[in-house]
Amino acid sequence: MAISLASLRSSTALSPPRLLLYGVAGVGKTLCATGSPRPVVIQTEDGLGTISVPTFGLLRSFDEVMEALASLYTEPHDYQTVVLDSLDWLEPLIWQHTAQMHNQPDIESFGYGKGYLAALDTWRSLLDGLNALRDERGMGVILIAHAEIKRFDSPETEPYDRYQPKLHSRASALVQEHVDAVLFANYRISTLKSDVGFNKKVVRGVSGGDRLLHTAERPAFLAKNRFGMPETLPLAWSELAACIPFYANTTPEPRS
Repeated sequence: MAISLASLRSSTALSPPRLLLYGVAGVGKTLCATGSPRPVVIQTEDGLGTISVPTFGLLRSFDEVMEALASLYTEPHDYQTVVLDSLDWLEPLIWQHTAQMHNQPDIESFGYGKGYLAALDTWRSLLDGLNALRDERGMGVILIAHAEIKRFDSPETEPYDRYQPKLHSRASALVQEHVDAVLFANYRISTLKSDVGFNKKVVRGVSGGDRLLHTAERPAFLAKNRFGMPETLPLAWSELAACIPFYANTTPEPRS
C-alpha cells in the first residue's frame, strides 16, 4: 500500500481500551470485567461462579481459544467487549501448543529458557487476534490474571517483594507492553500492632473489606495506565469506565 498524506489520521481518535486486570483471589476481578458493555467471555478457567454472561464454555486448548476469537471476528454479533479469564490458566495451554508445534514433549524440553522464548510467538498470535477484534470489530479487550508475590530486583534499592501478574516474566512483559492499562485489584489493608508481652509486638494485616483498583505503580505492586486515572479507584466497572475516554461519555447498555 502506498503511503501518502491522505493516509494520515488523528492520533487522538478514541479506540476501545485494552486492559490487564489482575489481583488477589476472590477480590472481584471477573465481576468487574463483566460489568463492561455487552461482554463475552473467553473462559480458560471455571471461575464465573454465579455470574450470568455469554461464554464459549471452558476452553481446554489454545486452538479452541483462537477458534473463539476467530468466530467473534468473522461472524455477525453485537458483543462490545471480549473478556479473557484468565491469562495464567491460558499460559499452560500456550506452552502445550508451542511444544507441539516444535515437536517437543513439553516446554522444558527445549533447553534452558528456550521454550519460554519460543512461546512468545504463540502469545503474539493471541495478541494479534485480540488486536483485530479491537481495531476491526470495535471491541474492548479485558485480560484477567491472578496475582503472585515475587521478588523485584531494583537497580536503585535493595530487592523487595511486590505483587505482579502470575505469568512467566517474558510473557508478562509482552502483555504489559500490549495493553493500555495494568490494573491491580486488592482489598484495602491496614496494619495493627499487638503487644504479646516480653516487650514484643506483632504486626497483623487487617482488611476493611473495601475492594480497590490501583492504577499506578508502587513498590508493593505493578500497575500503569495511559489514561491519567486517579491512583486508586473503587473496584467497580462504573468507576473504571468513567476514567477511560472511550467510555466516559457513553452509558453502557445493560446485559440481557
